[in-house]
Amino acid sequence: MNKNQPTRPDGTRDFSPEVMAKRNYILQTIRAVYQRYGFLPLETPAMENLDVLTGKYGDEGDQLIFKILNSGDFLKDLPADAVTSMGSKKMASKIAGKALRYDLTVPFARYVVMNRGTLTFPFKRYQIQPVWRGDRPQKGRYREFYQCDADVVGTDSLLCEAEIILMINEVLGKLGVQNFQVKINHRQILNGIAEAIGAMDKFSDICVGIDKLDKIGLDKVMQELADRGVSGESIAQLKPILAFEGNLQEKLTYLTTLFENSPNGQKGLADMRAITQMLNSFAQAKDFPTDLHIDFDLTLARGLSYYTGAIFEVKVEGVQVGSISGGGRYDDLTGAFGVPDLPGVGFSFGIDRLYDALEELNLFPAEATVATQILMIGFDEASFAYCLPYLYELRQAGFATELYPTVEKKIKKPMSYANNRGIPFAVLAGSDEMQVGEFSVKNMLSGEQQRVKAGELKTFFATK
Repeated sequence: MNKNQPTRPDGTRDFSPEVMAKRNYILQTIRAVYQRYGFLPLETPAMENLDVLTGKYGDEGDQLIFKILNSGDFLKDLPADAVTSMGSKKMASKIAGKALRYDLTVPFARYVVMNRGTLTFPFKRYQIQPVWRGDRPQKGRYREFYQCDADVVGTDSLLCEAEIILMINEVLGKLGVQNFQVKINHRQILNGIAEAIGAMDKFSDICVGIDKLDKIGLDKVMQELADRGVSGESIAQLKPILAFEGNLQEKLTYLTTLFENSPNGQKGLADMRAITQMLNSFAQAKDFPTDLHIDFDLTLARGLSYYTGAIFEVKVEGVQVGSISGGGRYDDLTGAFGVPDLPGVGFSFGIDRLYDALEELNLFPAEATVATQILMIGFDEASFAYCLPYLYELRQAGFATELYPTVEKKIKKPMSYANNRGIPFAVLAGSDEMQVGEFSVKNMLSGEQQRVKAGELKTFFATK
């Protein structure tokens, strides 16, 4: 291997024009849905101050934050034995004051706190930007990836949760995904479960363990909880709860009895019933989908510690990738920045996993990868010039059009270019066409060729 051959950092990727066309197809679909629901665009810096990010994702999340070394001689104020005397964690805080953002939600909360005097609440924003995590790279999991967030802050209305479910269904429906599940649970239901089994002091450990259920299985989760200090009696009570099967109403009934003495659990159940009732009201609309793909999943925990209410996760069936979307309510996230009582809720699509899912299911339409619709070809200097005004007119009419940039005596080279690019139409101009004010239009898929008057090109392509 050539030692001078450049490489990419692990967990990152280059995106070819063909891949970017497919990614843009996904982003345009998501962006259009977000905007229809009243969300406004927002961007924040790629880096945040380290103290903004730490403490918001739990211990495991904090370990995955990419820290940025301070500028200049960042070691000058450290003692020679800093590594051994301070430990790597404390030393890191001395030499790195900034970090790459781990997600888009915490930067959004920071933005809201800094700008709360000028914002109109409820404030709805969407944000589509890359984030970075020090995960072990594997299929569907990257160290640099895009999130497509939509969040509402400044209201505790459960309408927001109901609309999140609708938005997820609408995006995936427009992308042609049919077999998926919107898993929903509630952090207060998880609280209620912890109370019911007498392990409230181990709530965080239980959530972290349950969050790994689909990866390592029930028995290994139970063993991990035992290793974390959850008592055998509590584990024995927890196991049948996590294994309980039934539809949404059956689970609500089951938990109602379980949570007789749990105010937290009862609050979670009340929220779930309210969300369900709103969705039932939405369902009275004409053309409402018959299936919202909802699965009330008692094992859904989501590891991020800032969630306080309903939590969501979306998985596409029949693909190798993990969840493609997730989110939840975080009623006190801004409280971490000294501004309490600003409730919020949001969710995010992971475009990289969504891309992999669509690729695996072969759901990208052919037009998603076609940037240019029309290639004009001139065979001499005169016909080349003849094409230019019509090239401009086609572009102004909204057709993505190119003129092959050099004059070619033979048609093979520009036609190969059109075929390799997947351009569906070639518009040919030679001396014969010029004399009668026409073009020869060739359909590159069918091979059909016909003459079209120059002044009617726009009308001709408007019907294609």
